[in-house]
Amino acid sequence: MPRPREFDEDDVVARATDLFWRRGYHATSVRDLGDALSLSASSLYRTFGDKHALFLRALDHYRATDSAEARDHLLRPGPAPEVLREWLTRMVDLPEEGAAARGCFVVNTATELGADDPAVDERTQAAFGVTRDSLREVLERGRRDGELRTDLDVAATAESLFTLVLGLRVRARAGHGPAELTSVIDTTIRSLR
Repeated sequence: MPRPREFDEDDVVARATDLFWRRGYHATSVRDLGDALSLSASSLYRTFGDKHALFLRALDHYRATDSAEARDHLLRPGPAPEVLREWLTRMVDLPEEGAAARGCFVVNTATELGADDPAVDERTQAAFGVTRDSLREVLERGRRDGELRTDLDVAATAESLFTLVLGLRVRARAGHGPAELTSVIDTTIRSLR
């Protein structure tokens, strides 16, 4: 008869998410996971199957928590230019002085693994799709309400803002300062009015 689990599976997935987010998929070994999660390799394999399966669970956890929170922030009520500016600023993830920026787990994963892993690619593309759809929704509302230019190409602008936020997150992770990144955000928002 198998022994009962002595750990909370959701807590383990949340802690694994943090480790994968900080280190990346390839740089995180099964031993690293075992040490960080206080699990033996056999417990990890018995519960999750393998490192890849746990990584997929971590991506799903991130999408259900951090990505959903970012989407909710983007879709909150308020003037579209202000909502977009606050969302972009929030998404930059500027670390405290001396700390390294983690960036976005989905973006980090997409840049590390690309489209080579179909299960990972499916999850990253789904997360990106939610962001694009949310951006289009805010832009359409802002154009309709007269807060943004009436000639604004919503689809193209959503793609531009999506690309901008990815670039900003990479720059923040590379150590670029808040003043220069905020300047880019402000210039972009001004161009939408």
